[in-house]
Amino acid sequence: MTTIDDILADFDVIDDWEERYRYVIELGRSLAPLDEASRTEANKVRGCASQVWLDTRIERDADGAVRLRFTGDSDAHIVKGLVAVMIALFSGHTAEEILSLDPEPTFAAIGLREHLTPQRANGVAAMLERIRSDARAALTASA
Repeated sequence: MTTIDDILADFDVIDDWEERYRYVIELGRSLAPLDEASRTEANKVRGCASQVWLDTRIERDADGAVRLRFTGDSDAHIVKGLVAVMIALFSGHTAEEILSLDPEPTFAAIGLREHLTPQRANGVAAMLERIRSDARAALTASA
């Protein structure tokens, strides 16, 4: 799985935004396929113009920490790449880490905000809210 550090390092060496878009699409292609059973209404991300699914698996560490693992997919190539970025950023972290992590420095480092259409930026915001909502629900369920 591609880590967020890998993605940031790759973006550092790609100057051209056309190439960066191709790279984001490639990230989407590298995602593990989402099984059909996960393509449910419950896993659909509301607020995205494209079809986006995020499946959340909650795991408890030996020390009791609640970790969330995400898989996802989209019917749009660039959005699927954005799903890959969000998974790299948040998957495998504890619910507390997810809720305290500010993705803006990462988005700024790769120039995401200024190169997304308002519609895609809304979709990223919807994915972020869904991930945080799942983290809050996991914390509540584990209390």
